[in-house]
Amino acid sequence: MSATPRLLATETEDDLRAAVRSLLTAGCVPGRVLSRAESGTPYDRELWKTLTASMGLAGLLVPEADGGQGASHREAAVVVEELGRAVAPVPYLTGAVVTPAALLALPDRSAEASALLTEVAAGTTVAVLALPLTTASGDPLPEVTSADGALHGSVRSVADAAGADVLLVAADCGLYAVPAGAPGVTVTPLTALDLTRPLAAVHLDGVRGTLLAPAADALAAVRAGLLAGAGLLASEQLGLAEWCLTETVRHLKDRHQFNRPLGSFQALKHRLAQLWLDVAGVRPAATAAADRLATGEGGPAEAELAVAVAQVYASPVAVRAAEEALQLHGGIGMTWEHPVHLYLKRAKGDAVAYGGAGRHGEVVARLAELPAP
Repeated sequence: MSATPRLLATETEDDLRAAVRSLLTAGCVPGRVLSRAESGTPYDRELWKTLTASMGLAGLLVPEADGGQGASHREAAVVVEELGRAVAPVPYLTGAVVTPAALLALPDRSAEASALLTEVAAGTTVAVLALPLTTASGDPLPEVTSADGALHGSVRSVADAAGADVLLVAADCGLYAVPAGAPGVTVTPLTALDLTRPLAAVHLDGVRGTLLAPAADALAAVRAGLLAGAGLLASEQLGLAEWCLTETVRHLKDRHQFNRPLGSFQALKHRLAQLWLDVAGVRPAATAAADRLATGEGGPAEAELAVAVAQVYASPVAVRAAEEALQLHGGIGMTWEHPVHLYLKRAKGDAVAYGGAGRHGEVVARLAELPAP
């Protein structure tokens, strides 16, 4: 029988949360995010440099021996939650969670893989898995073939590929590291709903990459990275939903109609009370997923189940929180200048990321031996 996950935050996690929130409050204001989205260059390089170089947050999952902080998924979940609260346009989930988790899962890590992991931990290199954002841990991988060491194939909807320095390509014979600017690599931006997490199509035409792991080890490593991404995505959805709830309550207290605050109307009170209950339930689910990923207690099946439960619950709650925020802000919420649309788009994008609630519902049914939904 596995131990119960620790659901309460530690003092270290609280301090980390306060530090990251303070940084984002000053350096990731909604107006700045909106202006970057309009400019066509959404990535905030300055913010990324502060998060990685000054605070060392890119290496939270990386052991100290590899140049990281030697923390765990719990601390990384705190950072992801705060970034979700600010819809920060930085490739943290893809580049500082999924990629390190995949590289650390390699059983016999090569010198090349270790060197890349150190660069990722330092924040000097952004490396992302060249997989569709919708890919779940157990899904088949895109068909990328290798002929005489040259890679051929196309992958669509790769998150943060446009801002990456290195692409991790899962081919039929192994996992390769490919410089994003290498000859034969074409990264084409796609029109994405979420402007703060842009997607791109990656085309490989006879590209030479560095083999990091053979096929036998690559698949398990990629799946470990995707599982970590899905687990910590629930923390991002938590931060997003809490922002929507907090800002909506604040707006309804300040906005008056018939000489009364909008929040005093009984029908709106009921809607907010139900939303509060739903959002409050996301935190233990997200924390349990991060804790299982961090400790490994109960084995891989326990971690997979905790992640699946978190996604089944968090995805629809985040979408509903953003939809309620948009509706209850009235005409103000419908304007481009108000940031609520960024949260709705992020919530919609997150709802299909790393498998989505439907795919994870199937995992819950399988692991709990229940009929498939």
